[in-house]
Amino acid sequence: MTNYNGNILAETNILSIQNRGYAYGDALFETIKASHGKLLFWEDHYFRLMASMRIMRMEIPMNFTMEFLEEQIQNTLKANSLTEASARVKLTVHRNEGGLYLPQTNAVGFNISVKPLEDDFYVLNDGTYEVDLFKDYYVSPSLLSTLKTNNKALHVVGSIYAKENNLNNCLILNTNKQVVEALNGNVFLAKGNIIKTPPLTDGCLKGVMRKQIIDVLKTLEGYQLIEESISPFELQKSDEIFITNVISGITPVSKYRKKSFNSEVAKTILQKLNVKIRLS
Repeated sequence: MTNYNGNILAETNILSIQNRGYAYGDALFETIKASHGKLLFWEDHYFRLMASMRIMRMEIPMNFTMEFLEEQIQNTLKANSLTEASARVKLTVHRNEGGLYLPQTNAVGFNISVKPLEDDFYVLNDGTYEVDLFKDYYVSPSLLSTLKTNNKALHVVGSIYAKENNLNNCLILNTNKQVVEALNGNVFLAKGNIIKTPPLTDGCLKGVMRKQIIDVLKTLEGYQLIEESISPFELQKSDEIFITNVISGITPVSKYRKKSFNSEVAKTILQKLNVKIRLS
């Protein structure tokens, strides 16, 4: 069951082929982790969505309050019997039908879908996780690149490339040949007590989990966080590389080319993150 503009419907035959999210990628989405009815980091997701809608020149309906959208998500979880489990929630906001590239209206509709997840909290994967650079296409270091829109062609092609080359993930470069993110999340490098992550101005996603990791690092003594451009040459010099998103939490990279990495810093951050979730 899915939620289309507040109506709980069967997942078939909902969207028109004229839907602008389908026709032009004229849509935004938030991927949210729900744990036993609790929406993790919901406030951060909500405010990112509102800011993104403004950048996309979408009209924000008066009823699009944090409480209204949370209620709609809860209704969808209930309709799918997932209020007492963990779930992946996808909230999509699309501009309403009409027009070609130039829309006839800036009014919006929304869709909410949910899928079950196994883990209630975040668990570190100590298994093999190999990455490499994806260099066929590049991200533009612009404000639009920081948004979660339906324009994900680079990430789709990059994911196919990773599968064809027996990789677990790939790191993406911007047009300045700087490392900006992974195919499915933000990237952090650890070298000694220095933790680096690319700045938003380099074109990386304004990730909700990225924000949580930065907040946790500010409370950890002995570590220094730097938001700074990352050269591909720095990857093999690092002690650790880890990828972050709200569904997996933190995923340590075990191998990049000929270099193997440990995951001690990632484990420390993950423990603090799970404590933060339990106390919130």
